[in-house]
Amino acid sequence: MTLQRRQFMHLIAGAAALPAMPRIARAQTYPTRPVTIIVPFAAGGTGDLVVRIVSEHLSRTLGQQFVVENVVGAGGTIGSTRVMRANPDGYTILEGQAGTHAAAVAFYPNLAYKPDADFEPIGMVASLPVVITARKDLPPIDLKEFIAYAKVNAEKLNVAHAGVGSITHFTCLLLNSLLGVKPTFVPFTGGAPALNALLAGQVDYMCATIPEVFQQARSGTVKAYAVGTAQRNPTLPNVPTSKEAGLPAFQASAWNALFAPKGTPKTVVDKLTEALDKALDDETVRKRLLDLGLDIPEKSKRGQQQLAILVKGEIARWTRIITAASIKAE
Repeated sequence: MTLQRRQFMHLIAGAAALPAMPRIARAQTYPTRPVTIIVPFAAGGTGDLVVRIVSEHLSRTLGQQFVVENVVGAGGTIGSTRVMRANPDGYTILEGQAGTHAAAVAFYPNLAYKPDADFEPIGMVASLPVVITARKDLPPIDLKEFIAYAKVNAEKLNVAHAGVGSITHFTCLLLNSLLGVKPTFVPFTGGAPALNALLAGQVDYMCATIPEVFQQARSGTVKAYAVGTAQRNPTLPNVPTSKEAGLPAFQASAWNALFAPKGTPKTVVDKLTEALDKALDDETVRKRLLDLGLDIPEKSKRGQQQLAILVKGEIARWTRIITAASIKAE
């Protein structure tokens, strides 16, 4: 009787474990089909280009195609929400950034997701340093002169940005708060139209990312006053850092990272993290990113834990700045 009971209990235990076995096997063999990376912005932008460069290497490393899909709208929050609601199996992941995973919390009171709770962080990809730029015929020749000029002429100045919640928008909120000025913000449908307005002299200044503006800054068709990072950028070696130029508190960089939906198996997330790390160590990938003026994270700043810490810190930082400006997205 005892022997029969033991055999019965073993059978029950084995049956209970059956549903878990396929999940474990699938996680171990992941990926077995193409993976979609949702970029929550239009094709052709810098964030889109960054993901496409990295996705090529991910495809080679993991043996399946990584397909980029652009899902635009509401400052990147529509695409982010779609990934948050996706099946957490590793086959739909997200390129999130400072706007979707930090600034959006303050801009969108009814945001459908919690950036620090509804995603599994995979790792940082790259950062886009922000440059304080102005139309070429704006009188100030350097940042110190610009600060003085802005304080006297704030009511007459126009600031271009790529829409409420964009990097170009909330980084200039930071700049203006540091200067204590309230110029007129002029929204555009993207970074390219905003830059075109600056080139045409229709607006006075802009907080642009280096990939958007370094060629124009080199040619002198716009003025570049300072870059908001700790070190100078190789693509604009003659442009001082904000600290060198006299405004050390202006630290602004549009970081990009990969996220999976909450509940994605740890083994799957680990595979993606390891593959991303290999991509960022690849010389060809590095050259392509560096040629765009991007900052590639050091080893100590990569990985899941580091990204999770960054997201929490960035939410706190940008919420303070945006709340003080009393601006909400429609």
